[in-house]
Amino acid sequence: MRNEWLSTCTLTMQGPVNRQDVVLKLTGSRSVMEAHLPTNPGPIASLTPCGGGQCASVCAECRVRLYAVCAALDRDEINELERITQHISLPAKTALFHAGDAAASVYTVTSGTLRLQRDLADGRRQVIGFAIPGDFIGLAMDDHFGFSADSLTPVNLCRFDRQAFARLAHEKHGLMGRLHDFASHELGLAQEHMVVLGRRRAEERVAAFLLRWRERMARLTGASATLALPMGRQDIADHLGLTIETVSRTLARWMREKVILDVPDGIRILDQARLEETVAG
Repeated sequence: MRNEWLSTCTLTMQGPVNRQDVVLKLTGSRSVMEAHLPTNPGPIASLTPCGGGQCASVCAECRVRLYAVCAALDRDEINELERITQHISLPAKTALFHAGDAAASVYTVTSGTLRLQRDLADGRRQVIGFAIPGDFIGLAMDDHFGFSADSLTPVNLCRFDRQAFARLAHEKHGLMGRLHDFASHELGLAQEHMVVLGRRRAEERVAAFLLRWRERMARLTGASATLALPMGRQDIADHLGLTIETVSRTLARWMREKVILDVPDGIRILDQARLEETVAG
């Protein structure tokens, strides 16, 4: 989508996305379900319910609010959102939800990185994206998640009951518009990623991923030549439809050619123009 396809909204609708469609994906077709954490979700460090203004300082000080779906809400509307909010903290390598779990909640990531993946029938997996601060995840095509989400790093999230969030979105036109923007953006990125998988050579895929990841990180932390990579090479390979050997060889060659430099927990981009030329073909 963000070229991490389906990473935030996981929408695969054909043609234009309208605002009513967004809410239909939130509400589903069956009766209201109680919010719950997935069965055996792992060691969740904390789950703090909001309400009564007790989380006002958390929302006011949120560093990703301007990028999140709640950016469209005014102060009074934020207070309404707080009443259906729970703050969740996950340690690294912990499942948030699994494919097949009831899609009773939606989430905004406020810190850390999540890996979104789907297991294939032949035992392989497809990493469909990586969610970072500001991303909104959990919109489902039906009443159950079609993919799994787990934390690559310690992660903090705002969790919203799906039905309560849908009702609020119906009432708040700014929130509905923001959801529409997110859905439209994700649809475009899904189409972009299909082109990456279907038409680009291996090194073009890796270069496109690094440049897009850098763009996403720059939105949060500012432009920097050093690029943190919380995902492993196998994750990158499974996201790009490549083998880990191909990804490793490509990165190793660029290191020898002084295009990138290996640093702890990531890389430093030394020759961005070379990566851009690679993507351009």
